[in-house]
Amino acid sequence: RVKFSVENTRVGRRTDYDKLVIEIWSDGRVSPDDALTMSAAILRHHLDVFVSYDKDLIEFEESEKQIDLEKEELRKKLNISVNEIELSVRAANCLNNANITTVGELAQKTEAEMLKYRNFGKKSLNEIKAKILEMGLSLGMTFEADLLRVSVDED
Repeated sequence: RVKFSVENTRVGRRTDYDKLVIEIWSDGRVSPDDALTMSAAILRHHLDVFVSYDKDLIEFEESEKQIDLEKEELRKKLNISVNEIELSVRAANCLNNANITTVGELAQKTEAEMLKYRNFGKKSLNEIKAKILEMGLSLGMTFEADLLRVSVDED
């Protein structure tokens, strides 16, 4: 007979560790080593239900990596200077006067907000919408604030 139990244990000052306790009783027909081996096989059989879970976990981790790559690509786009996206002089000057320096700051603005800026009209608005649409972005976007910060490896 073999009994498994998990108990809380302390290592140094940390108390958030677990300890596996294995108790083995044998009447002599089976050696303790064999009893441990057989019990481990039985336990593993019971845990096989979770083995296919590993595949899902790997797929999840891979999709998480893909999401991270997409976020990094979005971060790069959002941190491009508005001076780099080849706007007309009028549109560029309007953005500079409004203190909009990055594509991310621009993408957060709505059409109504943009039209409130001095000397900014429909023609400039359509030009800007077309430029940021080429980048896969649009006006009125919402995104996490940390995407507007340049990542460490770009510094």
